Amino acid sequence: MIKTHTRTCAPGTIPTFYLANMKTDPQMQARTLHIIPGYKDEEVNIPNRRVLITGATGLLGRAVYKEFQQNNWHAVGCGFRRARPKFEQVNLLDSNAVHHIIYDFQPHVIVHCAAERRPDVVENQPDAASQLNVAASGNLAKEAAAVGAFLIYISSDYVFDGINPPYREEDIPSPLNLYGKTKLEGERAVLENNLGAAVLRIPVLYGEVEKLEESAVTVMFDKVQFSNKSANMDHWQQRFPTHVKDVATVCRQLAEKRMLDPSIKGTFHWSGNEQMTKYEMACAIADTFNLPSSHLRPITDSPVLGAQRPRNAQLDCSKLETLGIGQRTPFRIGIKESLWPFLIDKRWRQTVFH
Repeated sequence: MIKTHTRTCAPGTIPTFYLANMKTDPQMQARTLHIIPGYKDEEVNIPNRRVLITGATGLLGRAVYKEFQQNNWHAVGCGFRRARPKFEQVNLLDSNAVHHIIYDFQPHVIVHCAAERRPDVVENQPDAASQLNVAASGNLAKEAAAVGAFLIYISSDYVFDGINPPYREEDIPSPLNLYGKTKLEGERAVLENNLGAAVLRIPVLYGEVEKLEESAVTVMFDKVQFSNKSANMDHWQQRFPTHVKDVATVCRQLAEKRMLDPSIKGTFHWSGNEQMTKYEMACAIADTFNLPSSHLRPITDSPVLGAQRPRNAQLDCSKLETLGIGQRTPFRIGIKESLWPFLIDKRWRQTVFH
């Protein structure tokens, strides 16, 4: 830990990333103190490892921010519409804004979580999705390289067609939908602009959501709870639900290993290891909360609506496991933590948690 004198001020008056630079830049310190008069000096402890997280307002970004912050990193998150007051507001499509936050903060690590991750939205808004998933990622990689920051680009199992699982990092991608194509193009843009970057491919995520619609896993909870109405659930696509806490831990472990070993770069896979269809996930959720599941109907046909999905894009995670990196939360434990605040029957909550 390093200690620096700053002036206390109202939240948001001094951007959080200034504090890290004030320790080494007396001019910045003098400039900052000059423009904010009348505040008392106090000592601030700042961890000397700095990480910038994009998409910090999203489901994964919140978990990544929390994981680094709780493990002695100075974490700064950026978002767009939901950024203030906790995070910096940065439009990733504005190359000047991106340059300034990276240049001012001088991060050691950048975890790029921001993306348009909804396949059906990507199909309907291809240009906007490509701008965020590809162009912004390539620019971020270039800026990271300029300051020597290790960039972790979050990608997806949807870069594969799902015909011949499990997939290793060196297997040739063949995305079936536009979302998978934009993530693959984003990977290439990142690695072309930053030879030392890492790509982390992950599957469907869940975790402590702010609303059920934030995850394709948690969104099923209402259908599970309203047992008076039958619900069709996909029983065709094989998924590997993965807790965002586990992905966040992998990102931190990868970053810390890279600080010691510059050969840590390239493409990596991480995934939960419990194979389930959405129908099986819904039944597991019902069982976890002691709810009926007889109203849930398995649909074994390939879905005909929306973007095409891979049948089984299971990721082989042995490369990270060999490095001693990884963490897996059992689905029933993770889903109980994530969903109990949304439980309609409060009696169950009182029985289990009190």
